[in-house]
Amino acid sequence: MMGKPKRNQRSLGDRLFHWLTVFLLVFFAVVMVAPFVWLVSSSLKTQLNIFQYPPEFLPDPWMPQNYINAMTYKPFGLYFRNTLLVAGLNVLAVVFTSSFCAYGFARMRFPGRDLWFGIVMATLFLPYAILLVPSFIVFSRLGWVDTFLPLVVPQFFGGGAFNIFLMRQFFRTIPEEICDAARIDGCSEFGVYWRIMLPLSKPALITIGIFTFLFAWNDLIGPMTYLRSPDNFTIAVGLASFRSQTDIHWDLQLAASAAVTLPVIAIFFLSQRYFIQGVVMTGLKG
Repeated sequence: MMGKPKRNQRSLGDRLFHWLTVFLLVFFAVVMVAPFVWLVSSSLKTQLNIFQYPPEFLPDPWMPQNYINAMTYKPFGLYFRNTLLVAGLNVLAVVFTSSFCAYGFARMRFPGRDLWFGIVMATLFLPYAILLVPSFIVFSRLGWVDTFLPLVVPQFFGGGAFNIFLMRQFFRTIPEEICDAARIDGCSEFGVYWRIMLPLSKPALITIGIFTFLFAWNDLIGPMTYLRSPDNFTIAVGLASFRSQTDIHWDLQLAASAAVTLPVIAIFFLSQRYFIQGVVMTGLKG
């Protein structure tokens, strides 16, 4: 008889914890989604209604032509093409080179392996702005300014310390016996990497691909530094060009901002399962 209240107490506590968790998840989800919802709402307003007080959540009048005007005010078709080219090459470069470097740190034994891996990880502490000036000097002397080369070529040399770390951790979750069996069957070291490790690492590769695509899609500092011709502008530079010294077309800029986020949202939802799996499994083994 004394055990029933304890079970009921535990059951009540579990239910309270469950509903508290649901409440917190919903609360933080609303907090995260609210800015995007407000962006979409404001993109359908006139420029005067965007700044009216008290603010109105629903646009009145509705201005769906803001999207058409925004896409024609600037050549966003060209900006989309340039951004997709840069982002696609970055994804290809980072996914291949980071996984290749990570395989060496995870599976191959050579003198100073841990030391070199520590040096690679130490580069995470270098701010991007510190490397910007020397990188610009190098690319300027190479004659690469106002081309896509400074935005693409560096990605073919390692793919970044964070991506190497992510792939190394994922490779270490794959049993070594699988690689040993492939070597016994006559598979070369590159064959083990290409035929065994990469197919088993699809979640981590997709995760790195998403991160790389998002960085290239949203990057403003790099294109603003190296690109000069309007024909080479990316989406981020195109959005920044809505601002002038005398006026800012807020209605068009908000509409363009909402439009350029749609590909990112679509990519995330299409690859969400692999993204979460890659992040979760990366930390299973040290």
